[in-house]
Amino acid sequence: MKRRIADIEYEQMVQSRYAIAQHQRRSDDEIERSAYLLLSRIDAEGPKSIGELSEIFRLDVSTVQRQTGSAMRAGLLERIPDPNGGIARKFRITPEGRERLTAVRDRSVNALGHILAEWTDAEVSLFADMLHRFNGDIEKYTAERRAE
Repeated sequence: MKRRIADIEYEQMVQSRYAIAQHQRRSDDEIERSAYLLLSRIDAEGPKSIGELSEIFRLDVSTVQRQTGSAMRAGLLERIPDPNGGIARKFRITPEGRERLTAVRDRSVNALGHILAEWTDAEVSLFADMLHRFNGDIEKYTAERRAE
């Protein structure tokens, strides 16, 4: 069987186009894609420092500083002392940030529900599992390349 790597690359490119378009500002509660990624990770894992976010997203510190600064000016993030007593200050989601993240996420999940409406539960589950594995392998590959 021929490995369809080029097909996957093409489909990933098409999918990323729609994912990016989905996070473009359309209303007052929308948030930029970079802020959505930051807030989603902090929501899932708790407060994070600049260094931790830099490592997670494989971005240089100055890029993360710009992104977190923008999110702070928008009222989405705030700086707090490290809850574990460390010296680095961390970022946590503000109440407004949580409200806006929830609104954007709910719209995204609703749209995906419509897109996947004709898929069986088994197909949705298999796709979720494979996408999770794919993203994990991307993170692993990126970490290995960075270590070289």
